[in-house]
Amino acid sequence: MAQLMVRNVARQIVLALKQTAAANGRSAEDEHREILRETLLEGTGDFVSQARELRNRLRSSVDSTETIRSHRDRDSAA
Repeated sequence: MAQLMVRNVARQIVLALKQTAAANGRSAEDEHREILRETLLEGTGDFVSQARELRNRLRSSVDSTETIRSHRDRDSAA
């Protein structure tokens, strides 16, 4: 198989890749391969599949619950 090296990737992207990989039970390298395969070989796919995938990616990257709670508590105290 061929090899691909990607340089100068923003730290945020690498972190998101690692988080997504962990959420999917894969290594970052396996996750990277899967993202490339899905994006380049599966084409556009249907809307529902794309929405589901985006929702899964966003769910695993950031949990804003604590931030929202602190802002709500701060605003209600004022």
